[in-house]
Amino acid sequence: MDYEQSELQLNDGYGQIMTKTAAPTFSYVTRNYYLLTKPGIIFGNLMTTAGGFALGCQGRLDVLLILKTLVGLGLVIASSCVFNNYIDREADRKMARTKQRPLATGAISNKNALLFAIFMGIAGTSILGLFTNLLTLTVALLGFAIYVILYSFSKYHTIHGTLIGSIAGAVPPVVGYTAVSNQLDSGAWIFFAMLVLWQMPHFLAIAIYRLKDYTKASIPLLPVKKGIAKTKVHMLLYIFAFTGVSTLLTLFHFTGMLYLATATLLGAIWAWLCVQGFKCANDELWARKMFLFSLVVIMAISIVIPFSLRI
Repeated sequence: MDYEQSELQLNDGYGQIMTKTAAPTFSYVTRNYYLLTKPGIIFGNLMTTAGGFALGCQGRLDVLLILKTLVGLGLVIASSCVFNNYIDREADRKMARTKQRPLATGAISNKNALLFAIFMGIAGTSILGLFTNLLTLTVALLGFAIYVILYSFSKYHTIHGTLIGSIAGAVPPVVGYTAVSNQLDSGAWIFFAMLVLWQMPHFLAIAIYRLKDYTKASIPLLPVKKGIAKTKVHMLLYIFAFTGVSTLLTLFHFTGMLYLATATLLGAIWAWLCVQGFKCANDELWARKMFLFSLVVIMAISIVIPFSLRI
C-alpha cells in the first residue's frame, strides 16, 4: 500500500523499542475516494450533459434544473465508475497506467468501495427522480447498466467492448436533453449518435497509446487483436461518420451556422491528424495527439451549442 504513514517509536516497558504505524491522514483517504470516482470521466460527461441540456432547452435556460441534473447524473456516473474500478481491480494491477488506483493498491477496501458506490448511486437516482422526470431517470439508469454490466465485463471477452462503452458514454447528453425537454426526438438521437461515433476514435487512440498495458492485461481491444494499421483505418472512418452526423443538428434546424462551421472545421482537422498517422514514425506519440485533440473537439462543440441555437 502507498499509505501516507509515519512511524512512532515507543518503549514497551521492557527496554524494547516498538514501531507504530500511524493511520492514513484524512486528506489522503479523501483523495483516494475522489480518485476512485474517475473525476476526469465525470467532468467530460457532465460537459456533454450540459451541451445536451442547452440543445434541449433551446435558449430557455433553467439554472436550477441544470444544476440538479448535473449533480444527480454526476453522482450516478461516479457510482458507475467506482463499480467499474471494483470489477477492473485485478487487471488494473497489471497496467502501469492504473496500478496506483486505490483498489489496485489496497488503499481502499473492496467493501468500502462498494458501499461508497451504492450510496452515490442511490443519491444520484433520488435527485434525478425528484427533480427531473421519469424519462431522464430511465435513460440515466440504462446508461449505468450498460457501463457497469455490459461494458465492464464484455471488454475482457470481445473487441466490441469499445463500442458498448461508447454507447454508455453517449447517454449523458441525452440525459441533459430529456431533463429539459422530457422527450426523445431527433435532436436527442443525433447528439447520441455523435457521441457514439466520437468516442470510438477517442478510445482507440487510448488503446494505441497504451497498447503495452492492454496487451499485458489481456484486454482484446482492436489494436491488440487486429493491429495498429487496421485500427487507424477504423478511426478515420469513424471521424468521417462523426463529422457527417454532427452537421445534422444544423440541417434539422437545431443549431445555426456557427455550430456547423465549428463542427465541420474540427472534424476536418481531426481527420487530417488521423491521416498523418499512416506515415508517422511514433504511433504512441501520434495516438496521444489524437486523444488530446478528440477532447478539444467535444469540448468545443459542447461549448458552442448554446451560442448557436435556432431559437
